[in-house]
Amino acid sequence: MKRTHLPLNGLRVLDAAARHLSFTRAADELAVTPAAVGQQIRALEDMLGVVLFRRTPKGLELTDEAGAGLDALRSGFLQFEEAVRAMQQGQSSFRLTIAVPRDFAAKWLHHRLIGYAADNPDIRYTLVSGDSDIDFTEANLDCAIRLGDGPGDLEGAMIGPQRFVTVAAPGYAGDARISWPGCSSDQTADCEGTDTGTVMQVADAGLGIDAAIAGFGSVSAPWLLAERDIAEGRLVALGEARPARRAFWIVAPTPQWRQKKVKALVAALTQP
Repeated sequence: MKRTHLPLNGLRVLDAAARHLSFTRAADELAVTPAAVGQQIRALEDMLGVVLFRRTPKGLELTDEAGAGLDALRSGFLQFEEAVRAMQQGQSSFRLTIAVPRDFAAKWLHHRLIGYAADNPDIRYTLVSGDSDIDFTEANLDCAIRLGDGPGDLEGAMIGPQRFVTVAAPGYAGDARISWPGCSSDQTADCEGTDTGTVMQVADAGLGIDAAIAGFGSVSAPWLLAERDIAEGRLVALGEARPARRAFWIVAPTPQWRQKKVKALVAALTQP
């Protein structure tokens, strides 16, 4: 019989009924009705062409045909359990491969992961550079972090507030601006003053924040990237943080998203 044709549900019912010699107790174990157990056994008997149980005055009794296969059946189920444990053990190893923008890693993720790693000392990370165009298959990724207006066609959860803020070094009184690709002229909904007074163009918001700290001017950036430098006095906010269209999202295809190790990471990164 081909593996794809193995009646696994019926064999599982047979194992339970043989151990209990009772359809009722087998039904309790499997959380189904006794009638469902009887139907599975009859279907299995029809498929195999043998009788598996007989009713006697003393109760349910296994036939010789059923008894002949029980040892191999139970050995097979034990091997299934070992296979499941092995796969779960591999999943619980906390080997995570994450695609993440360089500035997000430097300005926020590393600091958050320190605490997470302290609570999970066996954790191992592989961080690869990545932004919006991620090929999960080629990169063998568990998840990715990106700046955008939603998860797109992936599973996802938003990290931190959906806000941008304009910042500069303490005491800076000029009107020079620092721009980065995420605050270009077509992103004015999130940013301020992207078309005028630009004295420096940089590759990402993190470099823009560093340039602002050095005194080159002001920059509009995601609040999540600027908040630590603001809190520690290297930057000041020029006005209130404002609602934005984009935020940082942790995303993954559905199979990766269902992994326990990814769920745990998502919970750690999205908590306040």
